[in-house]
Amino acid sequence: MSYQNAAAVQVALYDLLSGDATLAGLVPGGIFDAPPPATPQGTYVVLGEEDVIDRSDVTGPGAEHRVLVQVVSDAAGFLTSKTAAARIGEILPGSQPSLSSGRVVAIWFHQAQARRAEGAALRRIDLRFRVRVEG
Repeated sequence: MSYQNAAAVQVALYDLLSGDATLAGLVPGGIFDAPPPATPQGTYVVLGEEDVIDRSDVTGPGAEHRVLVQVVSDAAGFLTSKTAAARIGEILPGSQPSLSSGRVVAIWFHQAQARRAEGAALRRIDLRFRVRVEG
């Protein structure tokens, strides 16, 4: 199994998202690689949990990183958070960011779930992506 690239994958995803001007305009609350200590107002993005599955083969080590990207918003209704989630869905799949170690083979959208959180005060969309890494 190849878990040594987990930090590099997180940095690459953060850089992809934070480097997109359109997404920055949709999430004025910011993009975080860890949950913020206090809940920001507005709409924001958090890189969340990650599961890693061994995908090594005869050519060498590899892994599939199943990552969670959350869009959280205090806006009424889901339109604001869905618009930001759609932009993330345009940025990540198909991209092959450079890693400090290993190589991204591909990024695929896997699943999304929209829900109300904190007594319906917030809207949250959990986006799950699969990131295939070699090396």
